[in-house]
Amino acid sequence: MARADLDKQPSDVRRMFDTVAKRYDLTNDLMTAGIQRSWRRSMVDAVAPRRGDLVLDLAAGTGCSSEPFAARGATAVPCDFSVGMLRQGKKDRPGLPFVAGDGTRLPFLDDTFDAVTISYGLRNFVDPVAGLKEMHRVTRPGGRLVVCEFSRPVNAALRTVYLDGFMRALPRIASLTASAADAYVYLAESILAWPDQPGLAGMLSDAGWQQPEWRNLTGGIVALHRATA
Repeated sequence: MARADLDKQPSDVRRMFDTVAKRYDLTNDLMTAGIQRSWRRSMVDAVAPRRGDLVLDLAAGTGCSSEPFAARGATAVPCDFSVGMLRQGKKDRPGLPFVAGDGTRLPFLDDTFDAVTISYGLRNFVDPVAGLKEMHRVTRPGGRLVVCEFSRPVNAALRTVYLDGFMRALPRIASLTASAADAYVYLAESILAWPDQPGLAGMLSDAGWQQPEWRNLTGGIVALHRATA
């Protein structure tokens, strides 16, 4: 598997997610001690879906992140390039319209969606800025983008505990539930190699998004970035 600080090979990343699909949601809950549920609620609030909105949820995996949009009356379209994730999602959530697609070459027309979201997936793109440009292309003028991604804790003490403690322990924690703990070595490395909050805001601007802003969650372990098409 390609290391996170080198060029990502899409086939490697796809295969990695295929192998962890069956227990992916459970593993994420365990790794975050359930905190990811509050992060998800904050994500939905940031998107502010309205009844009748068409929301594209990229890197949606098994569709766990898509359900809350549908619950608020929007039409949520979960899209992922891992067939293993999509199969598991269709088994768990048969009512969602899962779509297979590469985030850098989305299978949708221009100006289609009222909102686009992506949670913990942008850092796995071989070219994140190209992916952000594709998201902009498929979003209607005035539509919104919300990116939920791991980031940099703003407090020095928390940053030390998080980077030197949790990140080192993450593969061991994942091994309790995941069938391919090596995949979580990659995921930990990809988090460490990812830009900080201002860095991601700059990427949004480079991709054509307007007024990028962010909100830190759990001290900056995760950040919500929001922008307008």
